[in-house]
Amino acid sequence: MNGNNLAGAPRQERLPSYYSATVNDQSVYPPLQGDVDTDVVIIGAGFTGIASAVELAERGYRVAVVESNRVGWGASGRNGGQVTGSLSGDTAMRKQMRNSLGDEVDDFIWQLRWRGHEIIKARVEKYGIDCDLRLGHLHTAFKPAHMQELEASYAEALQRGLGDDVSLLDREGVRQLLATDLYSGAIRNNRNMHLHPLNLCLGEARAAVSLGAQIYEQTQVLDIVSGDTPCVITDRGKIRAKQVLLAGDVYHKLAPEKLKGMIFPAMGGIVTTRPLGDLAAELNPQNLAVYDCRFVLDYYRMTADQRLLFGGGCNYSGRDSRDIAAELRPAIEKTFPQLKGVEIEHQWSCAMGIVINRIPQLGQLSPNVWYCQGYSGHGVASSHIMGEIMAEAVSGQLGEFDVFARCSQIRVPMGDWLGNPMLAAGMWYYRLREALR
Repeated sequence: MNGNNLAGAPRQERLPSYYSATVNDQSVYPPLQGDVDTDVVIIGAGFTGIASAVELAERGYRVAVVESNRVGWGASGRNGGQVTGSLSGDTAMRKQMRNSLGDEVDDFIWQLRWRGHEIIKARVEKYGIDCDLRLGHLHTAFKPAHMQELEASYAEALQRGLGDDVSLLDREGVRQLLATDLYSGAIRNNRNMHLHPLNLCLGEARAAVSLGAQIYEQTQVLDIVSGDTPCVITDRGKIRAKQVLLAGDVYHKLAPEKLKGMIFPAMGGIVTTRPLGDLAAELNPQNLAVYDCRFVLDYYRMTADQRLLFGGGCNYSGRDSRDIAAELRPAIEKTFPQLKGVEIEHQWSCAMGIVINRIPQLGQLSPNVWYCQGYSGHGVASSHIMGEIMAEAVSGQLGEFDVFARCSQIRVPMGDWLGNPMLAAGMWYYRLREALR
């Protein structure tokens, strides 16, 4: 199963961002030196890899995590920091998973929506992880046509017993929570959360190490050799293990004969303003995270030091934007005219792993080599759910893994060369539909 991790890219430290500038712990882990034997080797030290490592270490497995850059280097340490009950691909999941679950499929998907929240809250409390975890979220209607969607979601939440956690707001109700006239209404959800994702990922890495896991940074994986005792070949040595989990999402090019054309990069841009002081509480007095109903949406929240963190749009070419601040400033000023001309101190991008049908991809490359990838912009909660499912699978409990693995996935011929233009065309179609609503 050959291929080059990160396509042979040089090793990198964490890229400049608000998150990397405000990490609680600057500790780093050494590169691999020589050969190592372990029970499970995990490739990739983002949320999927680190969450799986914690789960497996708690179960008593010897675990090694190998990362070509630093823990949380990719999207896990550069995302919007929102933990919500939204599932990308839930419609496709419901259709395909009915074959495995029958009439239980709706309950299964509903429980998935909140499972990541509980994993994260429990882990933060158990291991004392300081990641600015806060409760409260608004899903906003950008235009009156969106209210039907929110009303249906609200009705389902009530039917499922979430009446104490959610409320449906009209325009004035939103106006009391956000100093903007942009929205026609919203659902307020007090179960949803927001946090500092890099500090969460680093805190979970420390938890894994405290349980005996080994983390090797700045170590590039060159190949995975399958067999009774698979071996991960790196540029610094070998790791032999009973099981291998490939958790690099869109950042690796390993196993192209089986994985090429299944997942594609979409570049999301995020900025933070200068600290806003008292103005932060005027704009968002209850410190709620926000995103809107559009297919290509804006999302934002206040940071612990009272900056506006704002993300939006999406570049489906797979290439970074040259000036994220210039692209997002009009949306910021439309949302909050009070911030016209505000200084933007941090700007960065991250590559999200997009799957054509939006169903996370879980599978096996061989009997003891597993892979897990593709959260399509909903990775903070989903990665923790999948970390638990993958740990169960490695431990021999295949029930939930099989539910995902049996889903049909769309593989695009010619990989990124055709896949990214297809995604761009699809987004143009959805933008047009949105404009006509």
